[in-house]
Amino acid sequence: MNFHFTSQLEESLFNLTDFNCASSQQLLKKDNLYKIIWAKDNDVLIVVDGYKIELKHNQIIFCTPLNILEIALGQRGIMSFVFNREFYCIRDHDKEVSCNGFLFFGSSQSPIVSLNEKEQEGYKMLYYFFREEFEINDHIQGEMLRVLLKRLLIKSTRLIRKNIPEPNLANDKMDVIRHFNILVEKYFREKHSVSDYAEMLNKSPKTLSNLFKKYSEKTALTFINERILLEAKRLLMFSDKTSTEIAYELGYKEPAHFSKFFKNQLGTSPIEYKKTRLQKV
Repeated sequence: MNFHFTSQLEESLFNLTDFNCASSQQLLKKDNLYKIIWAKDNDVLIVVDGYKIELKHNQIIFCTPLNILEIALGQRGIMSFVFNREFYCIRDHDKEVSCNGFLFFGSSQSPIVSLNEKEQEGYKMLYYFFREEFEINDHIQGEMLRVLLKRLLIKSTRLIRKNIPEPNLANDKMDVIRHFNILVEKYFREKHSVSDYAEMLNKSPKTLSNLFKKYSEKTALTFINERILLEAKRLLMFSDKTSTEIAYELGYKEPAHFSKFFKNQLGTSPIEYKKTRLQKV
């Protein structure tokens, strides 16, 4: 199944798909696509950035254009919402849905939410609205699909917020967290310390660290390190760059410092990591 909407004038694209046809499989190879993948009917297995992830029935994962995905043809039970920046810009519409820094670019790992029985009904209803809209081909179809996507993003952002240690954290404090995440995504190649980001947020490092204790079991520094590490692993696995070239790209003046960081995080050197991962492919 692959319902699709495109606008040549806007160069926008939106697909509702189960990735079980050749045309939808091509979406996995395209750049600049956001992908929301829902294990709608049963458990499913996907590969994100070279790692296998088993999505349990009624779990949803949110993947950015940076994520490299593999979904086997013929796998049943998947429902996905795929769109590009031209169809719905996460950054430009941030004030409307507040998902940037939570659903997308909120950490090094693609966030996963689990739907309870009541939430499942809400998402199924949205799915049927999407299906219904694809049956109507008129000049406002794209706008209607955007409205539905916006509702999906808002519902999902609320679910993410419910799962943090202090779900009633004030909105202004949540905005600090979101902006921290967005800044990390933008500057992780050159800024590696909590104090760097605290300064940009006009906060003290201690204030930022204390805020993270209410938001996550991970520290602010862990978020920074994991983002650097994710990029390092992607470059090792999916590029021809050497460990030295990757070190410089990630802001390390000395390749040895990068190798030490990598080994401290994963217990193995960049070269050994790449060798081991390639043997598993």
